[in-house]
Amino acid sequence: MGVNFQQSAQVAAYVFKQRLLRREKYPLVLMLEPLLRCNLACGGCGKIQYPDEILDMRLTPRQCWDAIEECGAPMVSIAGGEPLIHKEIGEIVRGFVERKKFIYLCTNAILLEKKLSLFEPSKYLTFSIHMDGPEKLHDTMVCRDGVYQKAVAAIKAAKAAGFQVTTNTTVFRGEDPAEIRAMFDEMKALGVDGFMISPGYSYEKAPQQELFLQREETVALFRQILDGHKEKGWQFNQSPFFLEFLQGKHPQYDCTPWGMPLRSVFGWQKPCYLLQEGYAQSYKELLETTDWSQYGCKSGNSKCANCMVHSGYEATAVNDHFARPGASLVAALSGS
Repeated sequence: MGVNFQQSAQVAAYVFKQRLLRREKYPLVLMLEPLLRCNLACGGCGKIQYPDEILDMRLTPRQCWDAIEECGAPMVSIAGGEPLIHKEIGEIVRGFVERKKFIYLCTNAILLEKKLSLFEPSKYLTFSIHMDGPEKLHDTMVCRDGVYQKAVAAIKAAKAAGFQVTTNTTVFRGEDPAEIRAMFDEMKALGVDGFMISPGYSYEKAPQQELFLQREETVALFRQILDGHKEKGWQFNQSPFFLEFLQGKHPQYDCTPWGMPLRSVFGWQKPCYLLQEGYAQSYKELLETTDWSQYGCKSGNSKCANCMVHSGYEATAVNDHFARPGASLVAALSGS
């Protein structure tokens, strides 16, 4: 079904309000990392390479709620690390639901069946399950056998309990488009509510740097992955324009780095959750002290040259949709 209508309408109304107020820099999604520790050691991840004293750090529920109230975003993506490790994750999610924020709880699903009782089904809560391909590929990418089957069992359990479930796929160099397409068919058969997909970004701390795509490679790969996706009945929880961007259309797009700000255990990360160039102690400080002209493909910053990830370009795609005469408010966010 893709993004549910109420979420699409509510978020679209929020974006329309920002445009009416002529606010150039506003957040679409709060990226929240209440911890960095994980129960996997994926080759393309740079989050778990910190020493134990940092991996043991946690945001409190109050700090999490303060972050969404401070920036005002209508949606929050709770990641990490593995958020289900956080002992207060149930309380954190309940607080966001009470605030009527749409929550994507990103998880590798290893602990999901065990932790389901901490949550109640809600139109505001979606479990976003990390799935990087069919069984063999997924287990290879997460560097552990058996994780795919664990995730499948968790998806079945969550759907049976009445929860909304989507999948989140990160694509790296050398992957076979047919395998990603087969995974989408498998997830559709399980009854998931939608997919998200993005090329990986080259975290400097990631142990396997050879996994990361160059810009031309991203376009070639995503053209094959997404070919005929509407006819396949695949529902994406992403802007149709962003999916087109990944296929080489809309070459004029540049990053909107403030569109998905990150609040982590260190503070508000500058300039986005993919680069480690310092931290602000408040969202206001982040906006006012970051030199945004230094980021994005057009800036000439070598770190941004090959980036096409959702956190920078999803907001760009949404803004482009709203800038078009006669654009539908809901269609900008309702997937495809």
